[in-house]
Amino acid sequence: MKTLIACLSLPLFASVAMAQDKPDFGAGGAGASPFAYAQSGKKAEHMKAATEAGGGKVIGGQEAADGAWPWQVALMINGAPQTPEGQFCGGSMVLDRWVLTAAHCVHMEDDQGWFDLAPQQINIFVGSNTLAPGQGDLVQVEKIIKHPNYVGWEFDHDIALIKLARAPKARYSTIKVPDQQFGDMLDQPGVTTIVTGWGLTDGGGRPETLRQAEIQMLDRDLCNQAMLEARAEEAVKGFGYAVGAFGIKEDDAYALWDQLVAKAPIPMSGNMLCSGTYEGGKTACSGDSGGPLVVPLTDGSYIQAGVVSWGLAAANGQGCEETALFSAYTRISNFLPWLEQTIGQN
Repeated sequence: MKTLIACLSLPLFASVAMAQDKPDFGAGGAGASPFAYAQSGKKAEHMKAATEAGGGKVIGGQEAADGAWPWQVALMINGAPQTPEGQFCGGSMVLDRWVLTAAHCVHMEDDQGWFDLAPQQINIFVGSNTLAPGQGDLVQVEKIIKHPNYVGWEFDHDIALIKLARAPKARYSTIKVPDQQFGDMLDQPGVTTIVTGWGLTDGGGRPETLRQAEIQMLDRDLCNQAMLEARAEEAVKGFGYAVGAFGIKEDDAYALWDQLVAKAPIPMSGNMLCSGTYEGGKTACSGDSGGPLVVPLTDGSYIQAGVVSWGLAAANGQGCEETALFSAYTRISNFLPWLEQTIGQN
């Protein structure tokens, strides 16, 4: 079996980045399922409205050259048109019959509760940067396996594997993922990263052609601090009202506030990468979920450090925040043992 690991050996190109708040799963709104969003027809409606309004550029990115990023795949609704309307997530070829993606792309909630997508509900589009009839190869799925510790209402362990029914017949390449030591090297502020996908663009447009954006690894602690500070600014409004309504003394109010802040969960765990830019406006967006975050190496090759997981929701709760300074990506190197075990047993 071909190896999917790249061991610590190659130095990296370097370059530098930091925030706001409110996670968006890469669908129609915070916490929504990308699959359900596309299946409902809301995606097509959004695309039509965005086209009429004049969409544009992954957010802040550019169109990828023909043949670039040959490991990139699109998760498509089975039976839907081979167009952006039928695409709901991204992924990457890590072996000839294995696709790496995000768990939230294949595990979702409906009126009956949480469930996993069945293999027959999706196909994998491989071998082209253009989502159009006659392009690439549409491959059926044999198995879908999400990480066993992934919980739908959280963001941790957001990683999954998809086994294809056969190797793609279109032209493609696989991409390697880092071991823990190499992963530590990649997870350093200033390391250049590139995110690719067919997700929403500036103005809400849905591109037919794959897009790319160059961003950088940021300090996870700074990303967390920025999000917690933003949450605190919102929370203090209601807290101040409650303190006044109950007539709580100032010293007691400060003590209660400290307890409240201490209980707040950290938005980005050690299983996540933070990547973006100081100036903002370059990020993954709706539909990019599950796609690769890659790092260029000095020999001209690339390694996949992350999987697009979640970003910051727009203030109106509709889609992603286009001016966000960063997004969260699953830190693949933390999950290498699970990836190897799962592939070996299936």
